[in-house]
Amino acid sequence: MSKKQNTIKNEITLSGVGLHTGNEVVMTFKPAPPNHGFAFKRVDLEGQPIIEAKAEYVTDTQRGTNMEKNGVQINTSEHVLAAAVGLDIDNLLIEINASEPPIMDGSSKFFIEALEKAGIETQEVDIEEYVVKEIISYKDETTGSEIILMPSEEYQVTAMVDFGTKVLGTQNATLDKISDFKVEISSARTFSFLHEIEMLLEHNLIKGGDLNNAIVYVDKELSEGTTEKLKKAFNKDDIKIKPNGILDNLELHWANEAARHKLLDVVGDLALVGTRIRGKVIANKPGHLVNTTFAKKLAKIIKKEKRNNVPTYDLNQPPLMDIHQIMDVLPHRPPFLLVDRILELSDRHVVGMKNVTMNEDFFVGHFPGAPVMPGVLQIEAMAQAGGVLVLKSVPDPENYLTYFMKIDKVKFKQKVLPGDTLIFKSELITPIRRGIAHMQAYAYANGRLVAEAELMAQISKVK
Repeated sequence: MSKKQNTIKNEITLSGVGLHTGNEVVMTFKPAPPNHGFAFKRVDLEGQPIIEAKAEYVTDTQRGTNMEKNGVQINTSEHVLAAAVGLDIDNLLIEINASEPPIMDGSSKFFIEALEKAGIETQEVDIEEYVVKEIISYKDETTGSEIILMPSEEYQVTAMVDFGTKVLGTQNATLDKISDFKVEISSARTFSFLHEIEMLLEHNLIKGGDLNNAIVYVDKELSEGTTEKLKKAFNKDDIKIKPNGILDNLELHWANEAARHKLLDVVGDLALVGTRIRGKVIANKPGHLVNTTFAKKLAKIIKKEKRNNVPTYDLNQPPLMDIHQIMDVLPHRPPFLLVDRILELSDRHVVGMKNVTMNEDFFVGHFPGAPVMPGVLQIEAMAQAGGVLVLKSVPDPENYLTYFMKIDKVKFKQKVLPGDTLIFKSELITPIRRGIAHMQAYAYANGRLVAEAELMAQISKVK
């Protein structure tokens, strides 16, 4: 049985301080429609811009996973995203009035609690899951950090860390199934070494830090000067080192809490791939840089495989819409009607077909003796198929026209010749809003991808 996508039933708000800014942050989790994925909305900025949680937007990993789109930033996103993944949530809008989520206790625990309180709701759309069929790996030759993804019956993660210090040496942690995330991983708090804390304080960072949201491992002698800085920074009358090498009075949840938190970070960072993963992740000395670099690599592999995964349809079956039904929806007419049949149609996608024959008018001049279907007409045909999808969203499509707004990322892979049967597939990238549709479109022929493009169009009522 196929699995369905999930979102939350109700919106829920929580607040706290940002780790590095020290500012009060208000964050609201909101339900999102199917295929929306994870996205952050900066409600404190003009226009309330949205940043989708995608690996391609990662710009910096020095002190967390930081994204930027069109100059708008979201910082330290990993703990929030890990919580969503850990609860099998697929679609979530995260409204936030600052650049970074509240640090809370340095784990995903409070985000898990908030999302569970909001309630999980199943949506009537199948999940998109990447099934790993062969080993995929990435290694940072400078640091020796490495991530390997291999086939498995479900999403599993193992993190192996070696910090090369006496106070915190080699640790391992494993997540056998995502349903164990809440109990086994979500409460693992972020940690740092004393020398890193000193550096951050010198650069006026971790303004929101205290000894309740970060484990501090003392890997050097605690000087009097450092002690005074820490007392002031953490608003403490006294600073102590526990026998286990941890600063002040914080107790570990697990002996390998550091490794568990690194595993938490891996789950959060790999959420940026944008799809569920069915495979086993083995992360050796993981960090945000290697995690997100691997996420970018995996996202590209998935996109390429999806693009080259030519769909198959039984053309002998009666179509969902024949040419007469298409003309009831589309305003186009011969010789500029470039879709013969509609094979599939849902709220999110459409599949159309065109038989390319030598009788096409454009073959007369393109080119004499070497007929090739013009690329612009391939794009037009994809757009017409998409137009059926868009116009079916209104009750009276005959009273509307569809106009191009933007064509982007166009690629032509193969020639289209007389005798070819073209299959068009267009999928909404974002839900239709105010009559504007943003679609990813593909054209296939002879079992191969021949063209692709991102299309944006708007429907307008005929006056």
